[in-house]
Amino acid sequence: MTNETWGQVREELIKRVGKNNYVTWIEPLKLSHLNNGVARFEVPTIFFGDWVQRNYADHIRTQLASAGALVDRVEFAVGSVSGEARPAKPAAAPKTAAKPARARASDEELPGAPLDARFTFDSFVVGKPNELAHAAARRVAEGGPVTFNPLFLYGGVGLGKTHLMHAIAHELQARRPELRVLYLSAEQFMYRFVQALRDRQVMDFKELFRSVDVLMVDDVQFIAGKDSTQEEFFHTFNALVDANKQIVISADRAPGEIKDLEERIKSRLQCGLVVDLHPTDYELRLGILQQKVDFYRNQYKGLAIADGVLEFLAHRITTNVRVLEGALTRLFAFASLVGREITLDLAQDCLADILRSSDRKLSIEEIQRKVAEHYNVRLSDLIGPKRLRTIARPRQVAMYLAKQLTPRSLPEIGRRFGGRDHTTIMHGVRKIEELMTTDSQLADDLQLLRRLLQG
Repeated sequence: MTNETWGQVREELIKRVGKNNYVTWIEPLKLSHLNNGVARFEVPTIFFGDWVQRNYADHIRTQLASAGALVDRVEFAVGSVSGEARPAKPAAAPKTAAKPARARASDEELPGAPLDARFTFDSFVVGKPNELAHAAARRVAEGGPVTFNPLFLYGGVGLGKTHLMHAIAHELQARRPELRVLYLSAEQFMYRFVQALRDRQVMDFKELFRSVDVLMVDDVQFIAGKDSTQEEFFHTFNALVDANKQIVISADRAPGEIKDLEERIKSRLQCGLVVDLHPTDYELRLGILQQKVDFYRNQYKGLAIADGVLEFLAHRITTNVRVLEGALTRLFAFASLVGREITLDLAQDCLADILRSSDRKLSIEEIQRKVAEHYNVRLSDLIGPKRLRTIARPRQVAMYLAKQLTPRSLPEIGRRFGGRDHTTIMHGVRKIEELMTTDSQLADDLQLLRRLLQG
């Protein structure tokens, strides 16, 4: 295969993986040779080769085969000074192995995660539960002077944290292409740090992560309890803040609620703008469904949907946006296969399992009633101001169960417990978590209550 053929394959790959992913991960590849069904490419770093191998090797092999090349396997190797190459993932490199050439500090070598082309600001439906998070993300995406650092987005599963993170990255790349924007998950940050330790490339790792203009880390709760990773994350965080670089973080809970996260990191994360994405309300869910229907009409030509179906879905499926979108996808696919109009009856039959699951959603009031009955205290005392131990402990149990079994935020739970502050709820939850490990009776009570509430 010639380089001209590889050039034609690259043009096809742009369409397959998108321009941003192509520029970041495909363009830097250099065809080394193709022998005995193995296509080998040179890559700038080990991290780079590992990522391309996992995410794009199949795309490349398929397109090479389509171009007439006899390819069974695709390999990636780091080019050395002598012009030879060694695999990006050596099977068992000895401890005395030569260190690869230092990675050039260029945009193409940022070891970030691929961005989803669907997750843009245009496709993000704004409602009251997420309007503050959307406005803050928009401000960061303008790429102007850093006004709050970090921006910390938190909320339950499927509320739009990752969507906003991707949207910020897309917008920054469009507005300020000269900026080095790095988006990755906390798990990927940890993986790259561990790999740098193993390959004795910690200084390269530090230089790379401190050279970015915007660092975006998703699901930061996953580094909790990983001492070495937390240490490196803390120093990276400080270096970027001191250099006036923007940091955007997301998690499934507020910084102060992340268990086993170092206090100094919690403090740092709380010094910027902390924004809670609340559970969706009916109007927001309906808006999301209407937007998705407009998208699906182009894919499923001529498919009709009866009045009242979207309103029914928005009312019944309240868990999270991913479940809601998945239900609509299933509904359109099923209706197109059987050639029927999407009616209320069809929706109920097709989505019976999702609707049953949604029906089992617990309310805070139900938890309060069940805990009050179990401990034989009055419901008014449970949510009232009394601080007697016989009431305070059941109250903390109810707070803990409300946090564990419902998608409600701490401020919301506090309002249902007589208007208490969210810090009071946090204290109650932590107290029960501590006592569970030493108080067997309390652990039995919690297990019984969970079974009664979820049965």
